[in-house]
Amino acid sequence: MADLPHILVVDDEAINIELIKEHLSEIDYRVSLARDGQEAINMLEANPEDFDVILLDRKLPKLNGMEVMERISANPILKRCPVILQTSMTSKNEIIEGMNAGAFYYLAKPFEGDMLLSIVNAALRDRTNQQALREEIEKSTRPLKNLRHAEFKFQSLDDVHDLALFIANTCPHPQRIVIALSEILINAVEHGNLGIGYDEKTTLNNEGRWRQEVERRLQLDENKNKYGTLIFTRDESGCHIVVKDEGDGFEWENYINMSADRATDNHGRGIAMAAMLGFDKVEYRGCSNEVALFVKVEAQS
Repeated sequence: MADLPHILVVDDEAINIELIKEHLSEIDYRVSLARDGQEAINMLEANPEDFDVILLDRKLPKLNGMEVMERISANPILKRCPVILQTSMTSKNEIIEGMNAGAFYYLAKPFEGDMLLSIVNAALRDRTNQQALREEIEKSTRPLKNLRHAEFKFQSLDDVHDLALFIANTCPHPQRIVIALSEILINAVEHGNLGIGYDEKTTLNNEGRWRQEVERRLQLDENKNKYGTLIFTRDESGCHIVVKDEGDGFEWENYINMSADRATDNHGRGIAMAAMLGFDKVEYRGCSNEVALFVKVEAQS
């Protein structure tokens, strides 16, 4: 039982709580309840490593959702737990406010059960992947701060994993960089070289077939010789990283920031997270199949 994903539902509406519990009961989750913001903070601070996802209503007594987010973001352990902000407010300004507070997942009221499960699964999937990367970074013996220039080729998701870990160890605050760089590299593989579109990835995630489809496409004759390229340079100002794929590019302006239209999708936030939380500068070039990344030497996590 203890190994099951643990979800904290923070909501003060009895009908909404029962609806959420009913939908979550379809999958093996542990669910705990908090009926106001202060109770939620008390539970989280008492056991900061016990929860895998927080499903947080925006309008709450005692402490509202944004005040709870502020307390979560100030805690170095709790801020790693993904928060799904449950709200009927889906304007761009509200989403930006939530993102600035640390929320990258949204559940708009009223919602269907499938939508709830899709967003919860997306948050859990990201939490698992990010935690694995952080744990591997912590096992690294020492940062590679003496590396000045290098060029790498990558093709598969395993390549992405290994390269993100290696490059992150050359940069300040590698735990921050490894997650952001992984998102950029994954986009280069799945969309750039393999041509998996946004709507198609939504379907693949819903069906649990995304990784399987990536592996299948890597074996196709037209993709066997496609590679991404990463060029790393370190100077006195910081670390410069250029990532390029062999695709036709994409409308990066739609993804560098979260939008109200995509806020409740089960993916599509990785580039925005990389830009806001990972790198000090993200610049797409040409047809946008090349991106330049920069992190200052003195950057803070």
